[in-house]
Amino acid sequence: MIRNRPAGRTPQKPTVAGVPHGQTVQPQVSINTSKFTASRQNLRIIPMGGVEEVGENMTVFEYGDDLVIIDMGFAFPDESMPGIDYIIPDTKWLEENKRRIRGVVITHGHLDHTGGIPYILPKLGDPPIYTMPLTAGFIKKRLEEFNMVHRAKINTLHIDDVLTLGAFQFRFFRVNHSFPDGVGLAIKTPVGTVVYATDWKFDYTPVDGKPAEFDKIARIGGDGVLLLMSDSTNAAVPGYAISERELSDTIDRVFQEAAGRIIFATFATNISRIQQVFNSAAKFNRKVVVVGRSMVQNIEIALSLGYLKIQPKIVIKTEQMKKFPDKDVVVLVTGSQGEEAAALARIARSEHKTVKIKKGDTAVVSSTPIPGNEASVASVLSNLTREGAKVLYYKNLDIHTSGHAKQEDLKLLMSLIKPKYFMPIHGEHYMLVAHAELAKQLGIPDSNIFIMDNGQAVEINSAQQGKLAEAKIPGGYVFIDGLGIGDVGEVVIRDRQVMAKDGMFVIILTVDRKTGKLISQPEILSRGFIYMKGSDELIREVKHEVRKLFENKG
Repeated sequence: MIRNRPAGRTPQKPTVAGVPHGQTVQPQVSINTSKFTASRQNLRIIPMGGVEEVGENMTVFEYGDDLVIIDMGFAFPDESMPGIDYIIPDTKWLEENKRRIRGVVITHGHLDHTGGIPYILPKLGDPPIYTMPLTAGFIKKRLEEFNMVHRAKINTLHIDDVLTLGAFQFRFFRVNHSFPDGVGLAIKTPVGTVVYATDWKFDYTPVDGKPAEFDKIARIGGDGVLLLMSDSTNAAVPGYAISERELSDTIDRVFQEAAGRIIFATFATNISRIQQVFNSAAKFNRKVVVVGRSMVQNIEIALSLGYLKIQPKIVIKTEQMKKFPDKDVVVLVTGSQGEEAAALARIARSEHKTVKIKKGDTAVVSSTPIPGNEASVASVLSNLTREGAKVLYYKNLDIHTSGHAKQEDLKLLMSLIKPKYFMPIHGEHYMLVAHAELAKQLGIPDSNIFIMDNGQAVEINSAQQGKLAEAKIPGGYVFIDGLGIGDVGEVVIRDRQVMAKDGMFVIILTVDRKTGKLISQPEILSRGFIYMKGSDELIREVKHEVRKLFENKG
């Protein structure tokens, strides 16, 4: 097992062979390297994010003068990063090589794969984006919020299209996930085929009726695969992923048994779960109130593109709720991760303008907490209970199923693909190691398994010899703080941690510039250190000592 260690050609015009779907455009590349040497004619694969954490997914493929980026996500901060909104990969190296970027391929529309686009794309010269229809719709809507949609070059693909970007030829295969437009990638390179499968599971009875394309996956494996890169989120979890269809029965039971209103919280991007809510609402004659800006927007996009099917007149406005008995209403909301500004948290704190919790309500939180969000979710659950709601969540009801493959699914994909090399991606380090152990069980030797750090490169030559590159791309985390991108560094984060733990005590002195003497009494400011109103004696003593020290300074 290879673990992390420190570490010419005229560019082709991108082509999408989509008319008719499936038409192929061959890349014009030839190489003659016979042994492993450092060469621009070697394939390099560099995870810029997503292999030391869950989130921030972004990978670069490099061959010759061509670079292609797969996904451009962000990660959410943990409790050690006060004041930070999001984290994105460091892209300085890409910025220095932006003329070589042929395009960005996005696998699906979740923010850990698309959230970095507004922050990163302008730095790279706005390279074209290629993705499936629903993902394209979500990206366009997000870029509208940044007033950037006019400058973005977003190209919509279909599942049987063949895309050529420089030296790389992309084919696509359907996988199952909580986002219905997710795809895996079969990337033909001059040194062999790489399969990239992130955020996937095998669901034989998906809500949209479209299971993974096993026939296409098997054909790709039969043609020979150099490297498999696969989702590690649930690599430590035994068994198979549960079908979304099984969850439908649970949701039906909740809708049938709830005597009052149902407040149903899920991810705004979980279109499968949203469809299930509408299906159950129709079955049990409940009207649906949609609350939360992102939820409203995503439902509109999915409806317009045909990814969501709802009965006419089932959706009502919040102000219309009073016209219907509580037993005939379900409120679909954002905030299943305890986000402070999301609809569910504001409802739980009695701060929402139109939706107030009352006795008889059933609140359903259909997700499991992302690591780092446990305290926020617990706070929301407590507030909902305090307001009188019955709360159903992942610990007392099977109300959520993961969108990620478990061990038996992961082994099935490896068996179908039969790769020479394996690189676990999309997960914390322990998840990658667990995934590597599965690969060894299936006969992939240690020497052919790459466990990476962000910024490391795997290099494979024309003889299909692979190794970790000597050099590591310099980088790290870039913090998004409000509108600032990268303005906050590790020193600021440490200062914030100290202030959060110990508080702040500030002494202000007003000094005459000419005489050097104090003009007025010292002022004292304290935040999180002492309670000012109850510390008058201490404040007086501090002012006295400060004045004495200042006057005796020379």
